[in-house]
Formats: sequence, C-alpha cells, structure tokens
Amino acid sequence: MIALVSLLENIHEASVLLLLLCSFFYYRHLKKLKRERKLSSFEITMFILTQLAYLLWAGSYLLLFLDNH
Repeated sequence: MIALVSLLENIHEASVLLLLLCSFFYYRHLKKLKRERKLSSFEITMFILTQLAYLLWAGSYLLLFLDNH
C-alpha cells in the first residue's frame, strides 16, 4: 500500500514538472509572438494566465516548503 502511494506521488510530481515545462515553452512562444505582432485577446489571456500560474505555483511551493521545515 505504501509503495502504491509513493508511486502515485512520483507520478503526480512528474506531471506537475511536465505541465510547468510545457507552460514555460508556451509562454516563451507567446513572448516571441508579442514582439512580432499584436497578440489576439485569447493569446493575451493565456500570456497573463501563464505568468499568474507560475507566481501561484512558486508561492504555494514556498509556503509548503516553509511549513515542512
């Protein structure tokens, strides 16, 4: 039972890492597009949401880290 929980935690951490990596590359893509042309309203929304998501993730990670120590 403990091994299954450990496996699920590892899968969860890997999925979070993959989502962060993909959103980082999408953010960089949008940043490049912003230099080339005006972004559409959807692209502007995604540009802002990716920045907000990174701030929320970093803040929550920091709070969890400080809570454990």
